[in-house]
Amino acid sequence: MHENTFTVRAATQWLVRPHDFPTIRRRCRTCPSTEFRTQGKFRVNANHKMLDVWLLALCAQCGETVKLTVLERVHVRSIDPAMLSGFHDNAPVLAARLLADSSVAHRNGITLDWTGAWTLEMDPVELPKADILEVSVRFAQRVPLRLTTVIATGLELSGSEVARHIEAGRLTSEHKLSGRGARDFDFVFRWH
Repeated sequence: MHENTFTVRAATQWLVRPHDFPTIRRRCRTCPSTEFRTQGKFRVNANHKMLDVWLLALCAQCGETVKLTVLERVHVRSIDPAMLSGFHDNAPVLAARLLADSSVAHRNGITLDWTGAWTLEMDPVELPKADILEVSVRFAQRVPLRLTTVIATGLELSGSEVARHIEAGRLTSEHKLSGRGARDFDFVFRWH
């Protein structure tokens, strides 16, 4: 007589959400630091009907202020009124969105370090009670992270444990899990 074994499946969704501005990586002109922080403050300069807009950031070591170019010599009427209002109100959501814009990063020669500036919101799932866990990961905003770091955080595993599970075929995805990503993805984790 064979003993019946049942496979217990569970599905959950995780949401990657920023909770702070990332560290801005750029060489300081006054000291050897490469870390800048922003509070999401804008500087708007008008020259007749043309506007220049900068996002202000401070060196983490010496406090030197840098102006990250957002808009340069743009006619005021070509700017979306809600965006213009966001510049004047120092809207944090607008600052975060512009920081994540690759054209702003490229124009200013900066990279972003999201370490410690994001959180993972998820429904709790009891492992190993679920033999197979299907996870749908969504990004509330473009936050480029190592996907294995997101998975390790959610499963409460180390990065090397996640790598071993991928290598053993227990953790699979239709998406490439190595490297950084900021797009929604799904994966399946087989506990045993």
